[in-house]
Amino acid sequence: LDHIKKPQTLYKPLSYLVLARKSRPRTFTEVVGQKIVVRTLKNALEKGRVPHGLIFSGIRGTGKTTLARIMAKAMNCEQGVTATPCGNCNSCRDISAGTAVDLHEIDGASNRGIQEIRDLKERIRFMPTNARYKIIIIDEVHMLTTEAFNALLKTLEEPPDHVYFIFATTELHKVPVTILSRCQRYELQRASHQELKQHFMRLSEGEGFKIDQAAVDIIARESSGSVRDGLSLLDQVFSYCGTEISAEEVAEVLGLVSHEVISDIGTALLAGDINLAMERLAQVYEHGLNSKRFTADLLAWFRNLVFCRLSRNPEKMLDLAEDELFLLKRIAAGYTVETLSATFKVLLEGLEKVHYASQPRMAMEMAFLQTVQVGDIEPVGELLSRLDSTLAGVSFADIFSGVSVQIGKGGGAGKAGGEVSNSPPVKENKPVVSDRAEEVDKPQVVKVEDAARFECPEPVSPPSPPQNNGSGADLAERPVIRSGESEKKLPKGEHGEQRGEVIKSPVGEEKEDIRARWPGFIEYVRDRKPWMAAALQRAESTVIVGGELIIAYDDSIDCSMLKNREHARLLTEFALDFFQQTLIVSFNVNGGGECDVAVDGANSPQEERKALAGDPLVLTALEIFSGQVGSIRAGSRFRSSADDDDGGGKG
Repeated sequence: LDHIKKPQTLYKPLSYLVLARKSRPRTFTEVVGQKIVVRTLKNALEKGRVPHGLIFSGIRGTGKTTLARIMAKAMNCEQGVTATPCGNCNSCRDISAGTAVDLHEIDGASNRGIQEIRDLKERIRFMPTNARYKIIIIDEVHMLTTEAFNALLKTLEEPPDHVYFIFATTELHKVPVTILSRCQRYELQRASHQELKQHFMRLSEGEGFKIDQAAVDIIARESSGSVRDGLSLLDQVFSYCGTEISAEEVAEVLGLVSHEVISDIGTALLAGDINLAMERLAQVYEHGLNSKRFTADLLAWFRNLVFCRLSRNPEKMLDLAEDELFLLKRIAAGYTVETLSATFKVLLEGLEKVHYASQPRMAMEMAFLQTVQVGDIEPVGELLSRLDSTLAGVSFADIFSGVSVQIGKGGGAGKAGGEVSNSPPVKENKPVVSDRAEEVDKPQVVKVEDAARFECPEPVSPPSPPQNNGSGADLAERPVIRSGESEKKLPKGEHGEQRGEVIKSPVGEEKEDIRARWPGFIEYVRDRKPWMAAALQRAESTVIVGGELIIAYDDSIDCSMLKNREHARLLTEFALDFFQQTLIVSFNVNGGGECDVAVDGANSPQEERKALAGDPLVLTALEIFSGQVGSIRAGSRFRSSADDDDGGGKG
């Protein structure tokens, strides 16, 4: 029989068992981070109040399946239903080994149809073979179909006395309400940072490794509250490092950015040191680290910084190591909440573009540049308090005038002979208003008898708007406000028209020919919108009829740009400012084409003009100074250089 070869082993099984399986809890006391759930289950077992349906939900790796198996041990232990199963009897050993006949552990993702539920219902009709109860564990129960859930409803509501259902899911919202109402729900929380650190330190010592506290902090932070994720990372670190594990090695093997680099970049951005931030960013890219992971860590650092500044007890809100929390508190104390929140907002908006940018590094560098430009931001309340302090003792008239001069009394601040200069205000003197704010820096001398008429009365309440419609529309219709018996005229402006002159609407006549004034209007528009002036030059004719400025063209293409809603609004503002009449701009095409303008785009400047004329502050200023409205300008550029020279045309 020597020619018969002995059978050879085709493979050699690996004896190594990963930490996630090797350190799986076997009793309630070994479960990490679920004190509330564990206490409730133990009390239910001791008091005999175990429900026939349980459902455990939570993120991955928090112990849902583990708790289900421990419950199966506790209910089928040969010592009786107990909160502390022995782990040595046949039932406990079979459940730990996964060979228990009366424990049916089903994968909901693979057995999700109605036929699998029918087969399950047939099996649970029979009494248990070896154990006290039949335990049905369905993992990822949310993967079952709607028909499967419906087929399970009746059995779950009134199961046989020897059957208990235990469900586990990571997406509780996908489970029908009809199933949830028939079960007791237990929401498993994320394990805290300290609990994970203690657990990992204990496992490391048991495996014969010496690990630094900083290294454990990194692993605990990266696990994000999942025990299984942390054990997988710890297993990877054990394979890479020797018997002594440092934080640098952990960051290197996991492809992470060290906490010091993140802190340096964040501090540099807050301090406005763009050079240091760019240098640290270059180091990050030289190591080939993931940009998405780096941006997530940087945003998390700024978020923690904001919470350290806002909360009195940030340690209750942030699950961080003590040294890291201390550093964040010290940095946050040097900045206001507004500065930190604004910086965080700008950085968040900028770094979101990194994820889909073709050049992530360039997008990140641009986000850094925008962040350092935020600067220190003062709270609004503090700015208002400073404004109140600045305006303390300033009269109501000074606020409107912007410039005040003082009337000298005897040997006061004024010059000899009863003259008044625009010297700094004296407390006991009354302020008067100069004619022009532009001439503040020029030395002026005003006679007392001339300055008396500028003397401001005591602050008065704003007068009521006109009684006709309450909106001040009559002021928009007439550019001159009469005072007493006389009507004051203002000097001529840059276009030759007399500012403040009453321009009557052509009620008695059908048309008003504006050909003589049209070139001046085009130049007025050219100074503000050159392309619009070029389009107006192509007009065939212009005329004002009944408050409507009609611009005629030979071809509708010439006015295609002007009929745009925003452009028509802007052109209407220019026409109101130049002609000082209530006008509606419309277009006419001689060839029969159409060039209509949207109503809401063209008519809104008239409403704005009326609102400005009837503004309570304007009416109050007119009454205080016995003033007149020369013209009403509502455009964004309501004055040209000529207006600045002669002082006219102020709206």
